[in-house]
Amino acid sequence: MSEPAHLASALSLRALSKRYGALTVTDAVSFDLTAGCIHALIGPNGAGKTSLVQQISGFARPDAGHILLRGRDVTHLPPHRRARLGMARCFQVSAVLTELSVLENVALAVQAQAGARWGFLRPAAAERRFNEAAMAELTEVGLADRAERPAGQLGHGERRQLELAIALAQCPDVLLLDEPLAGAGPEETPRLVALLASLRGRCAVLLVEHDMAAVFTLADTISVLDQGRLIATGTAETIRNDPIVQAAYLGETL
Repeated sequence: MSEPAHLASALSLRALSKRYGALTVTDAVSFDLTAGCIHALIGPNGAGKTSLVQQISGFARPDAGHILLRGRDVTHLPPHRRARLGMARCFQVSAVLTELSVLENVALAVQAQAGARWGFLRPAAAERRFNEAAMAELTEVGLADRAERPAGQLGHGERRQLELAIALAQCPDVLLLDEPLAGAGPEETPRLVALLASLRGRCAVLLVEHDMAAVFTLADTISVLDQGRLIATGTAETIRNDPIVQAAYLGETL
């Protein structure tokens, strides 16, 4: 007997809906994230992308529908419980601890994932096991040579790399990336795109991004929202040539 579809997916949304008063921001949205693949979520401004990510990550509660993480219903679990079960998120606004070193920032994430008891912040990086795991993630994202530098001294692109290292230190099955290229300069963008591409096969990635060139380069699958509704899901080529998607973007270049 074949495995149920929702169990074969790292993340499944089932008829997810959310309203704020008379405004419907998520309208019965359903799609699946396949393990190890990059799934982009795009749509014009006001389409409901951020609202959907807020619900997936547990910072907003849907009015109807279900969120399944590796087949487990997490619809009503708080963010920290979802994190324990394998969900990590990088936010639009940087959340690094600027007074701590790059290494200490990642070591804290390793410590939290290990279920260690929280104490003072700084000693987390002093434990060898946390250090070694943190350095492995910094090497993965290309920041090993910045390990001892205060995080507040990093450039914008390097902060994005650090945020990704912190997220990866949580050993996620599902990684939510909310506009990771926002604010990146022309020299930083190719490096970040290459870094995001390297995540393929490591975990399922839900990528919310306005840089369409990056989306079409990175995504295995693309889902398109418009006014809270899912209007298309498919490969990059399918989405690029979909007349309904083109109409939603009102002639913007895809």
